[in-house]
Amino acid sequence: MLKYIAVIFPILFCLNTFAKDVVVYTSRKEHLIKDIFKQYTIETGVKVVYKTGKAAALIQSIKAEGEKSPADIFMTVDAGNLWFAGKEGLLESISSNKLRKNVPFNLRDEKGRWFGLSVRARTIAFNTSKVAKGELTSYEGLADSKWKGRLCLRTSKKVYNQSLVAMLISELGSNKAKAVVKGWVNNTVEIFPNDTAVLKAVAAGQCDAGIVNTYYYGRLMKKSPKLPLKLFWPNQENSYGVHVNVSGAGVLKTSKNKDEARKLIEWLSSRTAQKSFAQVNMEYPINNLFPESKVTKSWGSFKPNKSFNLSNAGVLQKDAIKLMREVRYK
Repeated sequence: MLKYIAVIFPILFCLNTFAKDVVVYTSRKEHLIKDIFKQYTIETGVKVVYKTGKAAALIQSIKAEGEKSPADIFMTVDAGNLWFAGKEGLLESISSNKLRKNVPFNLRDEKGRWFGLSVRARTIAFNTSKVAKGELTSYEGLADSKWKGRLCLRTSKKVYNQSLVAMLISELGSNKAKAVVKGWVNNTVEIFPNDTAVLKAVAAGQCDAGIVNTYYYGRLMKKSPKLPLKLFWPNQENSYGVHVNVSGAGVLKTSKNKDEARKLIEWLSSRTAQKSFAQVNMEYPINNLFPESKVTKSWGSFKPNKSFNLSNAGVLQKDAIKLMREVRYK
């Protein structure tokens, strides 16, 4: 009998340990998540296993794997990607008082299928030696003819710009949003594949301003702090505020470990974890009651857009893409 117990106990122990593991499929880069997952394991004893890749490829993997998928959590950047995963029926609706408390309503799915875990602002970067005080006002202002030959943009194919245009459609209506984006295209010197290239072009004087995510600015300025670049916060007076987006996560319907998956997302939204999760990428904490980093503080405070629920970044994504095609925003 003792021999039998000695044989089966290690098997049961291994099965129990495996059951506690949480598997995350994530498009967030490995260097941004590995340390925070290690911290969670140290604090809870629960191991986090992760697989990285492009959001679209990970979604296709989850679909192909079906009920056999080992994944418990889908984590990605931009609410448009999170919305799509929810629309495809991949995410479980979960009820969590902790997540409702930590994550503002506009930064989470109203059905509880996904929750933002860090915030990034998509704002205007400008060349300090070429833009006079008062020239910059709003996203709409960049469509003015005075910016002809002075603007650089990232490609419309990137979801970050699709979500920004979706926000404009929501706030301004389709016709006004179309006029704004058409103005951008008319004023653009060049369209680049990524935000870093936009920032470098602005710094080099190829153009005077561009629209970028804040953390790209942070990364470049960390490497080259003497570049003549600065961030401007648009739409601050009697307007809707700066467009913000998230990186976030949801529990998969096919997860065999939903409770542990929910607990990990709850922990990532907590004050304890936010310092590491958000600050490692020079992003903002999900809750403005939590402290932000010295780096992001140095960029100045701003009023974010709170009227636009980020679920609509997905709902209006097709409209945004259609609009950008119509105005020949490549």
